Amino acid sequence: MQIKDLDLPEDIIRFYTDSGIEELYPPQAEAIEKGLIEGNNLLAAIPTASGKTLLAELAMLKSIADGGKALYIVPLRALASEKFDRFRTFSSINIKSGGVRVGISTGDFESRDEWLGSNDIIVATSEKTDSLLRNETTWMEEITTIVVDEVHLLDSANRGPTLEVTLTKLMKLNPDCQIIALSATVGNAYEIADWLKAKLVLSEWRPTSLHEGVYLNGNINFHGSQKLIEARTKDEAVNVLLDTLEDGGQCLVFESSRKNSVSFAKRAGRMVSETLDKPTRNALDELVEQIIENGETEASNELAKCVRDGTAFHHAGLNSAHRKIVEDGFRSNKIKVISSTPTLAAGLNLPARRVIIRSYRRYDPNYGMQPIPVLDYKQMAGRAGRPHLDPYGESVLIAKSYNEMTGLFDNYIDSDAEDIWSKLGSENALRTHILSTVVNGFATTRDGLLEFIEATFFAHQNDTWGIMDVVDECLDFLRYNRMLEGDESLLPTALGRLVSTLYIDPLSGAYMVDGLKKAKPQNITDLTLLHLICKAPDMRQLYMRSGDYEVINDIVLAHSDEFAEIPPRSKEIDYEFFLAEVKTALLIQDWIGEKTLDYITKKFNVGEGDVHAIADIAEWLMHSMSRLSGLIAPEMSSENADISSHTALLEKRIHYGASPELIELVSIRGIGRVRARKLYDNDIKTVDAIKSSGLERVSELIGPKTARKLFKEIGLHFDIKSEEPGKVNSQTMGSLMEKEQSTFSDFEK
Repeated sequence: MQIKDLDLPEDIIRFYTDSGIEELYPPQAEAIEKGLIEGNNLLAAIPTASGKTLLAELAMLKSIADGGKALYIVPLRALASEKFDRFRTFSSINIKSGGVRVGISTGDFESRDEWLGSNDIIVATSEKTDSLLRNETTWMEEITTIVVDEVHLLDSANRGPTLEVTLTKLMKLNPDCQIIALSATVGNAYEIADWLKAKLVLSEWRPTSLHEGVYLNGNINFHGSQKLIEARTKDEAVNVLLDTLEDGGQCLVFESSRKNSVSFAKRAGRMVSETLDKPTRNALDELVEQIIENGETEASNELAKCVRDGTAFHHAGLNSAHRKIVEDGFRSNKIKVISSTPTLAAGLNLPARRVIIRSYRRYDPNYGMQPIPVLDYKQMAGRAGRPHLDPYGESVLIAKSYNEMTGLFDNYIDSDAEDIWSKLGSENALRTHILSTVVNGFATTRDGLLEFIEATFFAHQNDTWGIMDVVDECLDFLRYNRMLEGDESLLPTALGRLVSTLYIDPLSGAYMVDGLKKAKPQNITDLTLLHLICKAPDMRQLYMRSGDYEVINDIVLAHSDEFAEIPPRSKEIDYEFFLAEVKTALLIQDWIGEKTLDYITKKFNVGEGDVHAIADIAEWLMHSMSRLSGLIAPEMSSENADISSHTALLEKRIHYGASPELIELVSIRGIGRVRARKLYDNDIKTVDAIKSSGLERVSELIGPKTARKLFKEIGLHFDIKSEEPGKVNSQTMGSLMEKEQSTFSDFEK
């Protein structure tokens, strides 16, 4: 089927033909035949790189041409950015005045983001979409096409319930809206399609053939064939990847842990570096400089060393800048090998000639090392083969014995992905969604809640009578904590409305309110408030390690008056959870106390990315507690009633990772906490002090380039004649340029 033959505006057809896409792949042609551009709902369960995104694009563009608006839902912020960059290329398509406009929204869960309504395509995470519904964003009712990427995440215990309830609400809010659901791995695709009232495109077709095999004793064993791998090192996976590079390909290696991914990248780098030519080495040196500029921990140096050798590691502990450098370096074929935890398989467009799954077991805190699901294997294997670049793709599992090899063929290569099951049936999953469903008027009675739940995927798979016991438990909890009122008719209270719009778990809200009331006014410190937000189930708490117990317990004893409540040590499980909360609070305390990231990552055995992720959640929760404290102020003692000013300051400090005295300086765009501290310690403590100090003095402290940007930011500019605001003489400029070349950038996000 040809693109030019589709019933689409000429400008859309020209956009694709000009970019070299003239003919549809077989699954895409099937989707067209099943009414994709005629407004039919569709579930496309087709392999990675088989053209799922194009299906979404055609449906969205047709909808926009007809005067509609599209919402593209993704599971990850990184994937949202990737899709946003792609869809921005539609600005040249003149199906409406000014071209197709694209917006993105992934954060600030209390914002309506009404400004996004002027766009034709809005890209958002499922959590952000849920928050937009909770905040009753008006343009949500204008959506005519909804795309759900990675719909198999309905099966995720963490993200699944939010995605499921969000889809259910959207279908109720916009019953005539077209739903396009996409996934590479769905075991029970017919069941999900039936729930969505969607046509199903189910295919194994790939533009680049995939060969799945198992490595054992020097050979990759495929069905019906073998491939001999030269033994150059003792590490079998290194031998397999060297074979890939020799043939001109790139390699993704999936490891079971962060530690293993780093170790493998280092080990492989010793051999990979010998295969690099001079142009590649020069290109890698540029990436190394970027990594050093964007990091301040020992892990940054480790990554830089690996990249210099043509390898890299990739996991959630890296900061976002490093992850992007690695991903872009791999896409441009500068980095030859990425050793990653399975997070890289979750949606990002990063294919390779060969995928090596070095470990098919993953650590479970309850059961130890366990085999991964088939669905996860299929996600990883699906990354093999770059369309239009590789003649084929290969995924390779590593076995130690013949029996293990046959087991891997039976349990992974020749198996179908598991069925997707709703995870909505627990109190933890339902509690927050029941509150938001009542607050937004999707249900105003218990019977109304039952009717709403009957529209979910959970009800599509199960009888609803069992879940109503859980619903009643949630309702009792919400009433007890004064978030809902009424028995048959359900009415949200002011507290319930605020908790819902803040996008926090009602249990988090209950903990915060209760803790604020119990805290002794004279003993409230930063640690008091940091511990309260770290108690929230929304917080990503740190694990307790064997060496932590004595240290954390001593801190608790020394600061016992500062905690709103301490569980008795006789309740061992409760007390261990409490210690983990305190440990997490201490990390945030170090962050706002301006400890270096290198110090924090080593002390708490975490990555830069973990620190930033915890700080992001902490900022959101501290903002929530600030809002909650303002609401309940009339119920608190007069000494506690002004706690909102303390929480508001902590929110800012968490955002910038700074002490109170630096807030004015770090609030200036481009001045991080390191530069702010340099200025402050040199008696430049305010914006006025920056202005009066002059460009040359400020340049001595933070570098000429940054200083000029700083003065521009605060409304002053300089020319080449004088140092006065608006003027800099040529001699001074030359001096500043010389300093700039020798000044090391200590920029810190």
